[in-house]
Amino acid sequence: MSQDFVPLAEHIVDALLETSPSLAAFAGDHRFDDRLPDYSREGVAGDVDMLRDASAALSQVDIDALGPQEQVDHAALLGRVERSLFELSEVREHEWNPLVHNPGHLLYGLIARPFAPAEERLTSIAGRLLAIPDALATAREVLTDCPRIHLETAVGQFSGTTALIQGELPNLMAQAPALSEAIEPLRQRAIAALGEFVTWLCDRAEEAGDGGRDPRLGRRLWEARLWHALDTELPASEILSRARANLERATAELREVATELTGSPDIRAALDRLAADHPDNTTIVDLAKVTLAEATEFVGQHELVTLIDDPCVIMEMPEFARGIAVAYCDPPGPLETGDLPTFYCIAPTPAGWPAERVESFYREYNNHMIRNLSVHEAMPGHFLQLAHSRRFRGSTRARALGFSGPFVEGWAVYAEEVMVSRGFGGPQVRAQQLKMQLRMSINAILDQLVHCEGMTEAEAMTMMLDEGFQEEGEAAGKWRRALLTSTQLSTYFVGYTEVSALGRARPADVPVRDWHDRMLAHGSPAPRHLRTLLGL
Repeated sequence: MSQDFVPLAEHIVDALLETSPSLAAFAGDHRFDDRLPDYSREGVAGDVDMLRDASAALSQVDIDALGPQEQVDHAALLGRVERSLFELSEVREHEWNPLVHNPGHLLYGLIARPFAPAEERLTSIAGRLLAIPDALATAREVLTDCPRIHLETAVGQFSGTTALIQGELPNLMAQAPALSEAIEPLRQRAIAALGEFVTWLCDRAEEAGDGGRDPRLGRRLWEARLWHALDTELPASEILSRARANLERATAELREVATELTGSPDIRAALDRLAADHPDNTTIVDLAKVTLAEATEFVGQHELVTLIDDPCVIMEMPEFARGIAVAYCDPPGPLETGDLPTFYCIAPTPAGWPAERVESFYREYNNHMIRNLSVHEAMPGHFLQLAHSRRFRGSTRARALGFSGPFVEGWAVYAEEVMVSRGFGGPQVRAQQLKMQLRMSINAILDQLVHCEGMTEAEAMTMMLDEGFQEEGEAAGKWRRALLTSTQLSTYFVGYTEVSALGRARPADVPVRDWHDRMLAHGSPAPRHLRTLLGL
């Protein structure tokens, strides 16, 4: 049956990559680099039919006849298919979330990563530029009753895509002047279409006023999406209970660290002292570079996990991606064949922010927090873990189609804990790591209560400010993120719960580095599958 599963899996992988240019770009498969997603009613209906056929075929595979690695491949591929089917047929985000239709990330990957000569990448870019007017016309046709907050965020992100085409694309065109004459009119038409779409978004936001669609999913849809997104056996009620218990535990430990730092258990006073030591818009990227070097040296000296000499570029977050998270890690896809960099992106404060809001932001993202952030996003967090993950090769490409959010985020939070437990950054970074434990726990609580229990902004802000000790600007941004996303904020806590349990299961005769290497040797599967692969 193993021989039957492999060709079936490979056939389904090809079908998924062909119908989703975004998935292909994530995976590093460049066969479809000239396309944009088709969110027309006919296109979505065709995708749904394909996914139903794939689900039916995978459901008939004799799983017991497969080896352990192929059983995980089967579970990962079936999970990907059923999750995509659920998103298109139940959540239907393409019909109410304009952010789904932004082509910015698909253009940016072709501009920023030199996986092929400029001429080849520009030829693909030309195809996507050509498709932008029709894709945005489709967006206007299918989008109805959008939440105001999504419309407002989309205005900024689509404007960022325009800036990308205006400011960054000409630099690549200069490397292949023979193509410039053909691409320039496509570039101008795309800019015009994006401008018209931003105007349309602004009009829809004005019409929505204080009303518009409620961005909350509601209990039924949220719990269903949680099941698909987390691939965990933990029910929603247990996640909420454990998050509240972890909030209490981390608060007690933070009081102890506050006493060590100041002689008093006053958490706010200790954090205020640390917050005074912070970067600004001109120094934050350079500080991140320094902290990445520090963390890399620390991981090597303490033999925590095997280092991989892949390039990591720290940079300002592109404008088209801003408005949801402060930082992210953008790695090359698992199917990429070139020596390409990972981007560790940080968003400085927007130009229009008043001085007091800027100050609040950098009190939150102070020098000690940036050290903890670099551990999470880069070393030994996302950058190193995903570098290990890209080196996994199985009998199918199933695990190259995506990663388990709980595993990836859970490893990064676990990495923070491992680093400070061995003294990285002293009690100052330990305080920030515990503050992130508070934030992680509150994220899971907010995610569920906002979407399922009607938690108000005032209630959420009180929890984040009083129990999470967050700066007001950070709390306000997290409230927006809770409304803009659903279930993603739960991945940190659920992942940490499951990955840290795997870390603690290390046999006594296995060195820490060897155990961590084993944890990272199987791609990025859901923690429950990794437990099986580790022989637990």
